[in-house]
Amino acid sequence: MTDALQLVLENADGTQLETVCTRFAVIWQGRELWVQQADGQLLIGVDVEEGDSEYANLLLRPMATNLVSLQLEMEPAGSDEDGHVHGPECEH
Repeated sequence: MTDALQLVLENADGTQLETVCTRFAVIWQGRELWVQQADGQLLIGVDVEEGDSEYANLLLRPMATNLVSLQLEMEPAGSDEDGHVHGPECEH
């Protein structure tokens, strides 16, 4: 299984550009919303800024034809006891 995402970007005039990436971000209300594939799920996470005590990830999982599961995970921002720093790359 590949972690590549196939994107179709469309301008206001309807011109489409197809591309492939491993993750992408949308800047919304001054925050980066990162989208990436992780273990067959679509992970949507908000970039952590200084002063944030936690961050949220949305996990979208395919269930069956035309059905998906959406799960919200809240994680503490900063380092874990083992020194792991949470961020968009850690797939949590």
